[in-house]
Amino acid sequence: MQLTHQETVVVLDFETTGISPDYGDRAIEIGAVKIRGGQILERFQSLMNPGVRVSQFIENYTGITNQMVQEAPDAAEVMREFADFIGDEPLVAHNASFDRRFLNTELSLVGQGAKDNFGCSMLISRRVYPYAPNHKLETLVRYKDLQTDGTFHRALADAEMTAYLWMCMAEDLRSLYGFDQVPFVLMRDLAKVPKAQVGAYLLRLLNA
Repeated sequence: MQLTHQETVVVLDFETTGISPDYGDRAIEIGAVKIRGGQILERFQSLMNPGVRVSQFIENYTGITNQMVQEAPDAAEVMREFADFIGDEPLVAHNASFDRRFLNTELSLVGQGAKDNFGCSMLISRRVYPYAPNHKLETLVRYKDLQTDGTFHRALADAEMTAYLWMCMAEDLRSLYGFDQVPFVLMRDLAKVPKAQVGAYLLRLLNA
């Protein structure tokens, strides 16, 4: 990667007991990486015990068993450490609305404020790679031949692959349009641009 913009971004992923904290679902694993200048600088990973059972479906889907969760650190302890790790940095996730809900629910349980400065790599990928077969993380990793050890649906592995995807999209935008740098705010806001208007929008930014 040849990105020149020296800002730190935290890319994160949760594994959970279900689809929504509104239904009482909880996080059982968090993985995250800090990236800057096209490189991964730091990693954070931990299983977490929220005191609820993991369904057979989730055990099969993630490989995270009830025994693993029961032996893990308390969720509150993990989330306090994770809050220190992310600080006030901008955040990225694949299907960010999902991870944002779980992050803010888990943070609220330990008295921490909500984090809302999120970029969604899935929404952005639909604009940068409109001809990909689909925009699931696993598909995009293969579509762009990104670095992977073949592990999916574990938090740190997914966070790392999302980070490589984020950096790849930024570099492709830089190369295609001639940007000197592609900052987080450009990527974040691109997710809100109608797909048919992406090219015109980027050219306006470039010539502003």
